[in-house]
Amino acid sequence: MQVFTLVHEVFSRKMSVDWMLLIPALLIVAAGLITMNAFTGENLFFEKQLISLAVALIAFSLATRVDTDMLKRTNVLVALFVIASALLLVLFGLGHVAKGAQSWFKFGSFAFQPADAMKLLLVLILAKYFSRRHVEIAHFRHIIVSGVYAFIPFLLVLLQPDFGSAMIIFFIWFGMILVSGVSKKHITLVFLAGAIAFGGLWMGVLKPYQKARIATFVHPLADIRGAGYNAYQSTIAVGSGQILGKGVGYGTQSRLRFLPEYQTDFIFSAFAEEWGLIGVFILFGIFAVLIGRILLIALVGTTNFEMLYGMGVAVSIIAPFVVNIGMAIGLMPVTGVAVPFMSFGGSHLLIEFTALGLLVSMKNRARPAHRSALKNEFLGV
Repeated sequence: MQVFTLVHEVFSRKMSVDWMLLIPALLIVAAGLITMNAFTGENLFFEKQLISLAVALIAFSLATRVDTDMLKRTNVLVALFVIASALLLVLFGLGHVAKGAQSWFKFGSFAFQPADAMKLLLVLILAKYFSRRHVEIAHFRHIIVSGVYAFIPFLLVLLQPDFGSAMIIFFIWFGMILVSGVSKKHITLVFLAGAIAFGGLWMGVLKPYQKARIATFVHPLADIRGAGYNAYQSTIAVGSGQILGKGVGYGTQSRLRFLPEYQTDFIFSAFAEEWGLIGVFILFGIFAVLIGRILLIALVGTTNFEMLYGMGVAVSIIAPFVVNIGMAIGLMPVTGVAVPFMSFGGSHLLIEFTALGLLVSMKNRARPAHRSALKNEFLGV
């Protein structure tokens, strides 16, 4: 009975849309759709992504009506964390294998990647954890405890193996401990621990092809017919776009399939080839507006939880965006990280719009009278 009551409350609330948040996200999706549609004769990726967008917008609508106070409850977050971790474990037995990783649950022609949901859940858990301990955050033990929350999904995702998603999970955790107000000394210790952990991963966990990708990062043009092929073709695509681009549908690297996975991992490269430097600057500007709006909502949050959640969402978008751009221009290893809102894929799009919907819900429930009191509590400001 309580479940039905909760569902009724969720659906009965009036939705309030933050257009400064939603429009930039939709423009980025549109840029991805145009890029996908330009090179697929049967429009398969385009049509599937439209369906995914429709589902994501429904999730956004529902998320704006959710009582986010429920997400502040420790028992709710822990239960969700256990369920998400269990799904990551189930993948090893029932997951669909694609591109060398057992990372998806397959439902007919559609697939869902639990790691995407875990990223959002990690933001919620860390926001809850740090918001309860903002006064004593200087204690190193809180970095350790929060690190345990992040390490569990990090390891499970890495073993799939999905190095790209594991890296984003790490960046989410690291970004959130930075905005939580930890000391520089503790950040240095985290870097040292990370270096040691990476050494252990290199020796005992990473697969040969993952090592080859990371080694290629040092000198991507050393093996352009082997491990460095993708990075090389990507840099050609980006560079050949020049100032004005080749025009929509005229990107030879993508159209002739020299650029692999142009609809997912290298969609930015395909976009840059078509739209050129001017188009890239416009895309960066749209992302900047989106991130700026997210941070503005976070900074006017009425509680530390809401502030930290908003900042965590910003980190979860910035990290894969920067990694993918670095990948595209040969500054970072090719790790299979999607561009938020832009790359082909339903699960990441669903989670990204859900994250924005929850942020809108928190903004709509803000109580201005409490802001001045909480302003002095957060990060010592």
